[in-house]
Order: sequence, then structure tokens, then C-alpha cells
Amino acid sequence: MTLHLTDHRHGFGPGFTAVTRFDEQEDNTGIGFGVLKMTEGEVHAIDTTHEVACLLMQGTAEVSAGDKTVLFRRGSLFDESSSCVHVSAGVHLRLTAQTDCEFTVYEVANARHFAPRFYGPEDVPNEHRGKGQVDGACYRFVRTIFDGTNSDEHAELVLGEVITMPGRWSSYPPHHHPQPEIYHYRFTEPQGYGHAELGDDVMKVKQYDTVKIFDGFDHAQCAAPGYGMYYAWVIRHLPDNPYTVPDFTEEHTWVMDKNAVFWKPSDVG
Repeated sequence: MTLHLTDHRHGFGPGFTAVTRFDEQEDNTGIGFGVLKMTEGEVHAIDTTHEVACLLMQGTAEVSAGDKTVLFRRGSLFDESSSCVHVSAGVHLRLTAQTDCEFTVYEVANARHFAPRFYGPEDVPNEHRGKGQVDGACYRFVRTIFDGTNSDEHAELVLGEVITMPGRWSSYPPHHHPQPEIYHYRFTEPQGYGHAELGDDVMKVKQYDTVKIFDGFDHAQCAAPGYGMYYAWVIRHLPDNPYTVPDFTEEHTWVMDKNAVFWKPSDVG
């Protein structure tokens, strides 16, 4: 079983690099995930045969799908929110790099059709989760790009981002859900790191790592002090069981109360 993917810690080369596929023989999440790096002036065009989402990580690109074209810009994963295009099968998708740029690409074997949708920073605010709880130890930004509330009913993907503050926790309290998920990590410094829980197992995650998450695995995260931790998270709806909200591990839900009483040393203000 290989749930922690570490082969790309030195970064991704030009063009498209597949990290996972939606039809893998082992530990298959049913989600294809990869990284597309483009140089200024390069064009990447595909006629989709499955549901696809392209999330801009860095740079400026013109994105066309259907009869609409939108300019995406992003200078910082940490300080700027998301720009993403989400399309079904049967769409001509065209990405034109205005500068060197990078996308993460997500795919599921969904052949149903729906209209292309574009999401920009104005559509994806930072949700301030955990603020005021347990001394702010799990304060983080959550950016839900699209889910069942704003995507087409025929879509099978859910996509978002989390910004974990240095030295703090995210995806906390520990939670789980039956729908498979993938996390992909970046850090504010190349030597940054954090820890990812999969049930009782803890993995040290570093720049460009990816983790597969399956049913029943609680998956809380934390970032090392001094390093901001970003992860893109993508979930696949299951037939007759779409993702809505996670199930929190009951014994830790008390920390969600802003007035929760917990131990602190007497000489700490």
C-alpha cells in the first residue's frame, strides 16, 4: 500500500506529470491528479473525454472552454485565492500561458455533460476556520472552490485549498468520510514540512508530496513552526453518496467550542 507519494520532492519538469490516475490497479482513489508546467507562449489544448478541473498554482494564463475565455493570474498560493476551470467530457479546453505558469489538473472517469464553469478569487474567499478555538491552535484558511452547492449536479469532483498557519493544525478536529480524497502539499519555504495523519499513522510531508485518503482514515494535519503549509484537496463523490460534510471524531469535537476549557500553564498569559 502506497498512500504517501514522495517521488516529486525535487519538483516537476516541463509539460504534464501524472501523479495519480483514476484507473490505478492498487490504492485507486478514482481521481487522476497531475501537474502541468508551461512556458510563456505555450498552448495546451485538449478535447476532454472525462470530467476535468485545472487549478492555477502560479503565473498568468488565458483559459478557454466552450465559448468563454478568462484570464487567470496568481502570484502566491498563500496570499491569493483560487482561479480554476471545471469542465465535463466533450469540451475543447485551451490553456495559453502568458507567462511561465503551473496548473494542477484533476480528472475523474465521468462522461456526463455539463456547462463549463470558471471560478476566480472573487468566488473563493478565505473561510477563517478555527478562529478563537483552543487558543487559535487550529486557525486556518479554507477555500472551497466548488462542491455540491455551486457545481453542476452531474459533476463528481469537489475541489478546494487549505492554508495552514505555521505551527498550527488544520483538518482538525480529526475527521473522515467515505468518499476518497487526495491532498497535494506546498510550503512557504522549500525546506518546509508538516505532519499528516492517516488514522494512527503519521507521515512527514514535504514540498510537492501527495497523500491518498480512503474511507475510515481520520486525517488531521499540522505544519512545522515557521512554515506555512498549503494543500489542495480533491474529493470524488460516490454513486448515491455525494460528499457534503465530514464526520468528526467524537472524542475531539469539544475543541470546536470557542469557550472550551483546556489546560494552560499558570505562567502563560
